[in-house]
Parts: sequence; structure tokens; C-alpha cells
Amino acid sequence: MATGKATERPSEGFRPPRPSRTRRGSAAALGALVLLLAGCASMPSEGEVRKVDPLSRADTDSQARVFGVSPRKGAEPWQIVRGFLEATTSDEPEFATAREYLTGRAAHGWDPFARTTVLDVAPTVFASGSSPAGEDEEGGTTLEVTGPTVALVDSEHAHQPSDGTYRETFHLVRVGGEWRIDRLPDGLVVAEADFERNYESVNTYHYADLGPDTGAVTRGGDVLVADPVYVRERIDPLTEAVEALLDGPTGWLAPVVGSAFPEGTRLAHGARVSPNDSGTLTVPLVVRDGKGRERPLRVGSAQCDRMAAQVLHTVDGQVSARTSRVRLTRGEGGTELCSLTADEAEAYAPGRLGGDGGGQYFVDDRDRLAVVLGDGDRTASVGGPFGTGRTRMGAVSVSRDEKRGAGVSLDGRSLFVAPLTADTGLGDPVVISGAQREKDGLTAPSWDGLGDLWVADRDPDRPRLLWLRGGQEEAREVEVAGLGRGRIEALRVSSDGVRMALLVSEGDRTTLRLGRIEREESEDGDPRATVEGLRPIAPRMEEVLDVSWAGDSRLVVVGRESKGVQQLRYTATDGSSAGPSTLPGLNGATGVAASENGDKPLLADTGEGIARLDRAEWELVTDEGSMPVYPG
Repeated sequence: MATGKATERPSEGFRPPRPSRTRRGSAAALGALVLLLAGCASMPSEGEVRKVDPLSRADTDSQARVFGVSPRKGAEPWQIVRGFLEATTSDEPEFATAREYLTGRAAHGWDPFARTTVLDVAPTVFASGSSPAGEDEEGGTTLEVTGPTVALVDSEHAHQPSDGTYRETFHLVRVGGEWRIDRLPDGLVVAEADFERNYESVNTYHYADLGPDTGAVTRGGDVLVADPVYVRERIDPLTEAVEALLDGPTGWLAPVVGSAFPEGTRLAHGARVSPNDSGTLTVPLVVRDGKGRERPLRVGSAQCDRMAAQVLHTVDGQVSARTSRVRLTRGEGGTELCSLTADEAEAYAPGRLGGDGGGQYFVDDRDRLAVVLGDGDRTASVGGPFGTGRTRMGAVSVSRDEKRGAGVSLDGRSLFVAPLTADTGLGDPVVISGAQREKDGLTAPSWDGLGDLWVADRDPDRPRLLWLRGGQEEAREVEVAGLGRGRIEALRVSSDGVRMALLVSEGDRTTLRLGRIEREESEDGDPRATVEGLRPIAPRMEEVLDVSWAGDSRLVVVGRESKGVQQLRYTATDGSSAGPSTLPGLNGATGVAASENGDKPLLADTGEGIARLDRAEWELVTDEGSMPVYPG
């Protein structure tokens, strides 16, 4: 450390420009002091040091603005670090107050947007082993900040669960007689309660990349896929969401989606977007190259409509006044590129391949495929071969258009596919498992919106994931990268055909993981698929019993946490909680079914029959069935 640094004056009101492509993640006894950060953006000027429960802040008015408190004259090093961490939980766009705790050089170099580490509890500050007795040979001192991590949010704003430990050092020197931080890690570290107060999850939308084959549907590549990101809730979240959209998909989803925006498309410098009184959102766009030079944005009308649809679905629900139209313009105040209404954007809607998803199906007490009639509690077996009972079914699924069914025989060995209403037999099985026991046989099958059927064989001698294009071609084995010794116990495919939720058992534990379905053309010209990027999305659950898609980026799960009771809860595709995080209690639930469009009631399999969640209360639909499913 250069000696001249100690005379450097602290910066005053420093507000550096944000990068154009921001994405988003007592001194005498210092060695013995362990201080838990209070979790609020203020620092007492006097009084005892005590722990303040950060959860108390989660109950405050979510719209209340919180601002940091400047460093107090004569503050000790631990007070400076603590005050800095508290100031980073403020509602200041560029963390101006937090930078007051840094030396001038550190204030200019620190990048708070590099990442955000979320801790289970408030971070702990204590003396580092490198300088336990006070000042080091540079005349400074080092403190350590640590805590158990629950999540990481990277520079792309992408969330992922984490069960590690945060441990970073902060070095301080005297500047004008006052302690200031001169070395620190980039990014933020916050308690989970502060993260939930300051940040909100929003979905950006990109187009499904289905490779060379889109199955039995048209315009499959025009279907939008949700890509959840986190933005600061009270720091212009609408503009930040649009900026995240323009940055492109997050790293995990990028291999299976694409954007209609030309590379380098950005908001015009300094632009902020907000709908006007008539609900029109104007988005001024420019194109910048790697050197920051701008050029005119030139796109055709069809491509521009696709761009506008991405914006509309991204901002939909993010503002109290619904956006009814999006206008894309060439720069601030420039000519209009195109405009698109909310009704017109429905042609690109996420879940468009999901169908109406209205039918509520189940296996009745005679092992036939049955359906709930209307919104009441009357039920009936379906027409066609699945309703005759000639072949007893252990698991069933219905295609998204509700024209075909797929069922696994009661012994778990045979998969049948047939029309739901045709007056024909089931025919020969399309897949046969070599398993000797039902629990080692075929899982319940799942249809995507392309008309393809997916099923896993749990045969210990030959476990495999199978893909039947169009629900009728010969089953193709699909590699699941990263599965290791795990076995697929259940699966659910999203309607867009690019994401798959898997229950994977390893030893005595079954966990929920999400994989992406990557399609390509093999050397001989045939379509080929693999499942890549497996990641846990309900890491706190010790045992997961069932899962169902319940929205663009949300699933509903039946399971229990370690030493906890069994529960129904929502989880997002990035592993974060999706409100409401828990659902009304239901005894003995072993299965769950939800509609992907999100406007249908939840169904649950219980020891007493099939229950339906209606207006926050569970009601019994039938006591003569099990394994409820919506189409898919």
C-alpha cells in the first residue's frame, strides 16, 4: 500500500455512470468481537452493540424508501464495515452513501452490480486472522465478513440456489484520520430478508429454439419462454426489466431460446420507460457496437413485431396500469419502428402451445381414465379405449389438445397411446419396460405442446429417458447430462418443449431438478434431443413426492423440508420462492396437478381421494380416484 493513499480524501456524493451493458448479480477487543449486521440502512451514533432481527424489516411497508446513513466521525473499523453493508441495502440507485465508506479509489473501482450474495441471516463481521491485534504493517486493518449463503444473483440478474459459505475480507486504512475501506470484493452481500424487500422477480421473454423440428404444430418457434431475473423493486424496475431483456437470455436458458432483437440493441442513453395515461409504452432503441458507437436500428415489420411482443410480455404485470400497446422507436424522439397492441401480442404468448388446459382427469377406482365434469363434483369415465377398463391403468396423461391419451399399465411395464374418443382398442404398447416390479417400471408420461410424448423407464438394469415424436414414432432414448447415478422417478415437460422438471432419486432422497431440452439434427438427418443443465430448484426440500407446472416460470411441489412436515408450495424455475410460497395445509397429499395457464384450481391426490383448491379452501371432488392430471 502506497503511503500516499492514507492522505486521500473520502469521496463526497460520488455517483459513477452505470455501464451501458449492466446485467445483472470496540477496537481494543476487536479479535473477540462478533457482530451481526442489523440488516437496516442506518448506523447508531452511540449506545450498545446489539443484534437486530432483519426479519422485522420484512413486515414494513414495501413502498417505504430506505436511505443509507453516512459514516460517523471517529467510527471504528467494524462500525465502518457494518455501516457500509447496511448502506448497500438502501434504495439509492448507485449506492452513493455506501461509497462514502470507501476511499476515493475504491469508490470508483467497486462494482456493486457484479453479483449479489444472499445470506440466510445477516452477515457477520469480525477481525481477520491476518490482523487480530489491530493495525497491520501498512497502517491498516482487515476485517472478515461471512455468513451461510442461500442464493447467488449474478451480473445477468439470474438467481441460483447456493448452500455454501460467504467469506470475504475488507481492508481499511485511515483517510484524513478516519477509517475507510480501500479493498473489498465487488458485488453486494445481503440478508435474505433485505433481499426480499429490495428485489423482485420478473419474467423476461425469449423465443423457443426448437431446432430443425417443431413437431406437429406451426409457428412453434414463435412461442415465448419465461426467463426469470431479479431487479431492484423501487429503482425503476420497468426500465431495468427492459434492459435485462435487451441483454438477452440468461446463461442457463440461452441454449434453447433466442431473441428477435439485433445484437447490440440498447435503450437510448438515459432513457427511462413508463406507459403514458393511455397505456402506451414507448421504447427508444439504438444499436451500439463493442466500442460504444451507435448506428441506426433497421428491422423489418415482422421482426419488429416479434421484438415488441417480447417487450409487452416482459412488462405485463410489472406496472399497476396495464400496458396496452408498445411503440418501438429509433432513439429518443425518433421515428416509429412499429407498434403492437396487447391483443396482437397474444399470437406470441407464452403457453400458447398449452391449449386451454381445462380438463381435469384422473384414474378412477376401476383403473380407468376419468374426467371431472364442469366445476362440480360429478365425474365420468372418458370415451374410447382408456375408458373401457379392459387394460387397467396405473398412470395416465392427456395431450395438450385433449385429443389423445397415454397410459401406463397397472404393472408399470407397458405404455399405450391412443385417441381419447375413438371406438378402437388400445393396440400394442409403444414402449415396454423390462422391470420386474411396478415401482421400477415406467413413470407417468408427459406431453409437451409440440405433440411429443416423454416417459422414463426406471428399470434398474436399463434406466432411460424416452422421447416419442408426435406421440407415435418409435421411442428414442435421450441422454440426460449430469444425471450420474440418479434415477428419474417422475417428469413433467413444459408446453414450450424446452424445459423439463425431473424428480431424481439418489439413495434415500428424491430431489427436484430442472433441465433444458436441446434439439438438433443428427448426422443422418434425424431429429435428436438431449437434456442438459440439470439444476436443483427446491434445494431446501429433503424429499419431493410430486411436481406440476403452474405457470410460465412456476411449479407447484409436494414435499417436505429436513425435519419438517409435508407441504404444498410453489417454486420458480430459478430455484427462488414463488408466491405464495406455501399453500393451505392438506393432510396426506401425495400428488398434485396444476394448469400451466395458472387460472385453473389446484388438484391434489390424498388418502381420501382427489381434492380441489377453491378460494383458499380444499374441497373433496371424488373419493373414488387418484392421480389427478391436467392436459400435459
